[in-house]
Amino acid sequence: MSEQSGKILIVDDERDLRMSLYEALNRQGYMVSVAENGAMALEMMKKNPADLIISDINMPEMDGLDLLQAIRITYSDLPVVIITGHATVETAVTAMKLGAFDYLLKPFPVEIIVETAARAFAGNGTPKEKSAGQVRQEKPGAGRRKSIIGNDTKLSRILQKAKSVASSKATVLILGESGTGKEMIARYIHEESNRNEGPFVALNCAALPEGLLESELFGHEKGSFTGAVYTKKGRFELADCGTLLLDEIGEIPLHLQAKLLRVLQEEEVDRLGGKGPVKVDVHVVATTNRNLEEAVKNGEFRQDLYYRLNVIPLTLPPLRERKEDIFLLAQYFIQSYSEQYDKQEKKMSAESRRRFFEYSWPGNIREMENLVERAVLLSLSDELEPWDFWDEETDGADLDIYTLTDNDQNRDPSFFHETGNGEMASLKDVERQMILQALQKTDDNRTHAAKMLGISVRTLRNKLNEYRNQGLIT
Repeated sequence: MSEQSGKILIVDDERDLRMSLYEALNRQGYMVSVAENGAMALEMMKKNPADLIISDINMPEMDGLDLLQAIRITYSDLPVVIITGHATVETAVTAMKLGAFDYLLKPFPVEIIVETAARAFAGNGTPKEKSAGQVRQEKPGAGRRKSIIGNDTKLSRILQKAKSVASSKATVLILGESGTGKEMIARYIHEESNRNEGPFVALNCAALPEGLLESELFGHEKGSFTGAVYTKKGRFELADCGTLLLDEIGEIPLHLQAKLLRVLQEEEVDRLGGKGPVKVDVHVVATTNRNLEEAVKNGEFRQDLYYRLNVIPLTLPPLRERKEDIFLLAQYFIQSYSEQYDKQEKKMSAESRRRFFEYSWPGNIREMENLVERAVLLSLSDELEPWDFWDEETDGADLDIYTLTDNDQNRDPSFFHETGNGEMASLKDVERQMILQALQKTDDNRTHAAKMLGISVRTLRNKLNEYRNQGLIT
């Protein structure tokens, strides 16, 4: 069975999440259906059995664990992924005992569920051999590989450094804000290394309850604790001869940091309940958006572990510091999602380009990708306009109409305007003229004028108040 031919049943009482997962998996070519609770899911399974079930735990009528138990009676090998926003050790243990394929903690990016589905259909082992938690184990080429886009000098230096250390065993610590592409750099290191034929294993250290994290990292023997009904390899063993990504390394609790340090130094792991250490050959790459130096000062992170991780530090620049890459990335995402959704590829309007250039991008590249996907789906005009990317009241639309600096060398010349006598108009004058013209064309309807200008009503209101205070309008 190819992963594109699989049938997936999503079971969750939260409509927004159901639809989000439906859209993400449907885009990958799966045949997806949805149910609001376990009872409805069982009825649907009788009529049209699925190849994979993704189920929430807390639902009315029949919860996810009851559904899993009922499924096991008829479909003993059917992979079931449990998702929950209220994870506990007890529910995780119960899910594992019932043979859950995976156990994911909400919230999670949709990419995680796509990768989990790919693993389920790839058939990498039996369900009981699968891990609990937000974990991915991939072979080379698994999933859709994303490109690293950009000409930024800082990024180029980082890629050069990453490539030069890829085949070493030096621990790499990738730092940067959320959404800057830390995991993509980790994958790049793996692909450029002499380990690229081995596994790439990723573990989000912040996604698991403390009681499960140790088992996920180091593994356990059968009977080592209540609910340990089978022997399970940890992430280090699964990544043997490959690369292990420890995502959000700063969230590992202190009592596990000493054990992690020993594994990094001795290159061997002790399973929970194990009789002796197991040798591992793993290249460890860690990521975090926390300031680990500050965490060390506050006693939240071991200094010796920090030094051990920080052998090769790579700090990714935020998107606001990569101005020359903004339109390259935007164009890449526009082309990608236009092809994915079979939409006409449109250009960004001049106002959208200006908005992208001036926006601070707090969510970095991930935020841009989500905004572009939205615009490609929603746009009804010939070009992608600001209101296709942002809602009226979002920060992205809450920018000044023109906010330039004298030394801005990257501005598109079309953004400047001339007066009737050929002189360059003041940008503030142009801004005010645009606002007044928009109000005139819309009979002073602020909502319509704001939409025409591509700004929020709040921004328009603030601008009018500013002009009144300056005596420019009455």
